[in-house]
Amino acid sequence: MYLLDTNILLELLLDQERADEAERLMCSIPGRDLYISEFTLYSLGMILTRRQLDHVFLRVIEDLTRGQIECLRLDMVDMHAVVQVIQQFGLDFDDAYQYVVAEKYDLTLVSFDADFDHTPRGRRTPGEILEVEPI
Repeated sequence: MYLLDTNILLELLLDQERADEAERLMCSIPGRDLYISEFTLYSLGMILTRRQLDHVFLRVIEDLTRGQIECLRLDMVDMHAVVQVIQQFGLDFDDAYQYVVAEKYDLTLVSFDADFDHTPRGRRTPGEILEVEPI
């Protein structure tokens, strides 16, 4: 079961360099095994609407819902863990939030962000997952 970092979805939505890799992952793993954080949802909303891509944001919501990709959140009491991760591993707030979600729900973090590489949970890229998962 996988937690998709914001950059995985942005890579695909903004048709960036590794968009094909992100798309292959999204198409090959059942939606019930994919999760996003509430932070990712809000980040997508901020980034896409700021770029006047409101229609893309709404389509993303529909696609995620249709694909049965669940949105996970942290409670206020979890913010202590987020701050601890920031202090312990030097992550930014957004990365620490994702890390704590992955830890809380025992998910593999999927990200293009190498900042997670120096943490105990680490991260996997879509390409790494596709190498070992049957398609």
